[in-house]
Amino acid sequence: MRAQSQQQQKAAGAALSAKRGDSDPDDLQGASQNMYENMTEAELEEMASVPRKDLPKQSH
Repeated sequence: MRAQSQQQQKAAGAALSAKRGDSDPDDLQGASQNMYENMTEAELEEMASVPRKDLPKQSH
């Protein structure tokens, strides 16, 4: 699944960082926390890897 917005890509990156143990999962909020709990590392990596410049700031 590709990220649909810059916000979604950033949230996926934060969740991926926590999933890998690089940051504290307790610091996650909202969408990133939901992604951390419900997505695999591979799914998060795919979503976070989309170049941000190719995405709108927010999905509508």
